[in-house]
Amino acid sequence: MHIFASLSVALALAASAAEAVRTMIPKTSFNSQADFDADWNYLYPWGTDHNGGARMDKAQVAFSNGQLTLTAKKVTGQKDASHGGKAIKINYLSGAIHAKEHFNVSRGGGYDFTGEFKATTTKGTWPAFWLTAVDGWPPEIDMAEWKGSGKISFNTFNTSSVLSWKDVDYKNPGDWHSIKCELRDVNQRDVQVKFYMDGALVTTQVGGNFFGKPMYLIINLQMEGSSGSPGPSSNTLYQARNLEVLSYNP
Repeated sequence: MHIFASLSVALALAASAAEAVRTMIPKTSFNSQADFDADWNYLYPWGTDHNGGARMDKAQVAFSNGQLTLTAKKVTGQKDASHGGKAIKINYLSGAIHAKEHFNVSRGGGYDFTGEFKATTTKGTWPAFWLTAVDGWPPEIDMAEWKGSGKISFNTFNTSSVLSWKDVDYKNPGDWHSIKCELRDVNQRDVQVKFYMDGALVTTQVGGNFFGKPMYLIINLQMEGSSGSPGPSSNTLYQARNLEVLSYNP
């Protein structure tokens, strides 16, 4: 009887743990237009422009067989963008997408964001996979950011001047590399962020007062800006596959 009782308890605990993990975005979201439309929108959440020399355009986003491709192409004749009260010359049309869901860490919970990426590190190219605040800024978590330096950056912004960052060499940018970011509640105020690349833990950071604050998930290929200029004259590609988001929120 005790053996059966113990087995029942173990099975119940396993079932409870399984129920606690929910798939927010499945690995199939780049398989077809219908799959994409279920989980993603085009552009940035706020529109076409942000803080670099590329304007986002739906035509620069493609997906098939589970793979997302964002393409930046050199253009002329675009109206300047504006960021922080300054005019920014637009030299490219490129691609961005953002998840329809918002992500906020709740009590005892968190998320896993995983995917495989093929990203350029050429001067003037600025691919990113990141989370940013829905209601005011911060929080911001750059789960992977490449800024034309031959490195990959992992960053957590508490304010514009209080931040944590880790830059490491990004070898073989023509190959696929896996990225994983684990967000977990610490104390119903702060959020622990663990960054992994190719299966290895790179750095652990803490987002102060990130708890309970909704965030957008964005994948975009910005150009120039913080990645330097001039950018390349030929087309630049940024690709993602096997992207998945799991929720551990109760």
